[in-house]
Amino acid sequence: MGKYDKLLLRVLSGNSDANIHFEDLCALLLHLGFETRVRGSHHLFRKEKIAEKINLQHDGGMAKPYQVKQVRNTIVKYKLGGAS
Repeated sequence: MGKYDKLLLRVLSGNSDANIHFEDLCALLLHLGFETRVRGSHHLFRKEKIAEKINLQHDGGMAKPYQVKQVRNTIVKYKLGGAS
């Protein structure tokens, strides 16, 4: 199981939202085909055919838990990364 598979499972499990590193979450979104744009501390992710835009900011090197939940909901809703 690769790095992104493990991270995807952690995000989808919902058990460790406060323990996801910001850079890892950004890398996962890029791996899933999202494009990024950075405006100050805001990292905006979008993907063709996905209505939602994901806006991430780091909090001491970690992703904010509510934003991890938003990423999880988007992954599940659009069945990204083999999620069902």
